[in-house]
Amino acid sequence: MPLALPTLDEIREARARIAGTAMRTPLARLGGGRRDLEIFLKLENRQPIHSFKLRGAANAMALTGEEALDRGVWTASAGNMAQGVAWCARERGISCSVVVPDHAPRNKIDAVEKLGGVVIKVPFAEWWEALTSGHFAGLDGLYIHPFADTAVMAGNGTIALEILDDMKTVDAILVPYGGGGLACGIAVAAQALSPSIKVYAIEVSTAAPLTASLAAGAPTTITYQRSFVDGIGSGGVSEVMWPFVRSLIAGTIVVSLSEVAAAIKMLADEHGIVAEGAAGASVAAALAMASSGTSGFTRVACIVSGGNIDMDVHAAIVRGEVP
Repeated sequence: MPLALPTLDEIREARARIAGTAMRTPLARLGGGRRDLEIFLKLENRQPIHSFKLRGAANAMALTGEEALDRGVWTASAGNMAQGVAWCARERGISCSVVVPDHAPRNKIDAVEKLGGVVIKVPFAEWWEALTSGHFAGLDGLYIHPFADTAVMAGNGTIALEILDDMKTVDAILVPYGGGGLACGIAVAAQALSPSIKVYAIEVSTAAPLTASLAAGAPTTITYQRSFVDGIGSGGVSEVMWPFVRSLIAGTIVVSLSEVAAAIKMLADEHGIVAEGAAGASVAAALAMASSGTSGFTRVACIVSGGNIDMDVHAAIVRGEVP
């Protein structure tokens, strides 16, 4: 069956369905005298697994019959979706396996194993094949795609419902961009309720395939550089997600590693918030907007997508270093 975007009704149903698993996260106003642009933080790092990924994993599994879950679940993820699936599997008392690329962060692998997930580390090309095909030798349970799944996108879209409950009016929502499932889920819900809202995909300069693809008018590949911003960015965009992303996203904003590090340091120093690289990217984009004064917006919401950052890396950033 072809992939479809969730409807607003499906996102609303997901909100009720996952209420006992994923929490309603706070929306905090960023202080610091930025009077021309009000910046709000949607703190998904406060989820039980410190990432928004719990929402999509919970909805996908809740929509699956118990009989279909008897053989367990698996996903292909470098970190946060792996934790979301492992958390939900543990809650249901079923097995969970996770295929991860060989560069997956150690702290995220440890978190999956603590939740009872079995981690299978493979070379990047083998991992990518498992992610895109939904097949991996020896695994026959339910496969949950980390982003190209209608139920996962519906779970992600519940974030927008909460933002609009709390803010009433918002000009733009800034979303860290990995595979597109978070951006699309949020865009569907936000624009259905308030068509004037702009949703921007935030990328880091070392890995910005969506920006390149939008410029080319078609999915294209780039030279991907690994960095401490491990939750977003790749060498290319998902072709199955491309039509949805192109129609829903107002554009991209690209930030540098130093801007992301500065945002992470500011969040820690001024607000006591631990943000991973992807989460820092959305805040960095908002700070760049405020600094330029040319966005034309007065209120923006940033998705602080997660807080699963290696603590040694975080300490270095707080000391003013860019890892």
